[in-house]
Amino acid sequence: MLDLKFVRENPDIVKQNIKNKFQDEKLPLVDEVIELDAKSRAVQAEADNLRASRNKLSKEIGKLMAQGKKEEAEAVKAQVNANAARLAELEEQETDLKARVRKIMMTIPNIIDPSVPIGKDDSENVEIERFGEPVVPDFEIPYHTDIMARFDGIDLDAAGRVAGNGFYYLMGDIARLHSAVIAYARDFMINRGFTYCIPPFMIRSNVVTGVMSFAEMDAMMYKIEGEDLYLIGTSEHSMIGKFIDTVTPEEKLPQTLTSYSPCFRKEKGAHGIEERGVYRIHQFEKQEMIVICKPEESPMWYDKLWQNTVDLFRSMEIPVRTLECCSGDLADLKVKSCDVEAWSPRQKKYFEVGSCSNLGDAQARRLRIRVDGPNGKYLAHTLNNTVVAPPRMLIAFLENHLQADGSVTIPEVLWPYMGGTKVLIPKH
Repeated sequence: MLDLKFVRENPDIVKQNIKNKFQDEKLPLVDEVIELDAKSRAVQAEADNLRASRNKLSKEIGKLMAQGKKEEAEAVKAQVNANAARLAELEEQETDLKARVRKIMMTIPNIIDPSVPIGKDDSENVEIERFGEPVVPDFEIPYHTDIMARFDGIDLDAAGRVAGNGFYYLMGDIARLHSAVIAYARDFMINRGFTYCIPPFMIRSNVVTGVMSFAEMDAMMYKIEGEDLYLIGTSEHSMIGKFIDTVTPEEKLPQTLTSYSPCFRKEKGAHGIEERGVYRIHQFEKQEMIVICKPEESPMWYDKLWQNTVDLFRSMEIPVRTLECCSGDLADLKVKSCDVEAWSPRQKKYFEVGSCSNLGDAQARRLRIRVDGPNGKYLAHTLNNTVVAPPRMLIAFLENHLQADGSVTIPEVLWPYMGGTKVLIPKH
């Protein structure tokens, strides 16, 4: 969410930013919110004057009564009562106008970083760098669920009977591999100085609207019926929410946390064959990282965060690339974002396995996350990034480590987490 003063003083910049994000339908909101804000400030000024007048007249009534001037006191009381009716009317307008202003301000997108490429959608995202050599073996690689089935490692039919489409049972070696990667990712981030945390898996509506846009909320979040609670779509939500209404001494920054959680997402819409199986699902587990830092340090942390994910995947011998998200592919709160994509030998292309984002002070403004510095209080910057998100990661892992005989090799970094197992042998 932008600073309202910035919008008032820089409407052309805000409008151009909306155009850069190809959201022209939001252009009228800029003038509308400026007009509503002007009305709101005028109403507030009148109300403040009446409140000041009420206090002054109340003291005058006391003096008149003490002097025995009852009739004059009653006349002043009548004026106070008349003012009270008008004040009540103004206070109602104040509440309404502030709510309307806030709703629009939460819809106007954040100002994107100048380095973000301009483009309409993810088809115009820009490759930044590749890490590791992508390989296509000289044998056919089956679809990922077929690979898992060779190990008796997945049961989609039973999951469908129990929970419906978009769910799964992972079994045996595949389930163990899933958990091994999560445990390895946890220790990987702890070794990089991040504090490990297991957060709440449900959050209140004020946290939801603090960390994401209304459009994202509608597309992703599951609401708990009858309660002001939502299942988290990623632990970033509750991790950033941890700092709601807090003031952190500057010397305690940055706050660097890594968290484990299950994640729950609606995943609306139809998807192609490559997004079936366990690629796009309603429930999965993830290791996440977040940073709360000083504004001037957020670009540096942004680069550190995506590099962590690249390093993790490379340590598991999986080729990856980074992709700069263009303006039209950025969620409204994001200043800058990049995807980490893993190589798929089966598809002979890369696919997304993680996303790194710098949100500037947008989440901090909504959640009132402040820092106490030597020159006073200011808003922090927030960043987040996926460490690893099985089971999607399993697709890349199985395809890149599959051998011609159907076995799957385990990279050395995972041996301790797999009980020393170095190769998975298929059952079929």
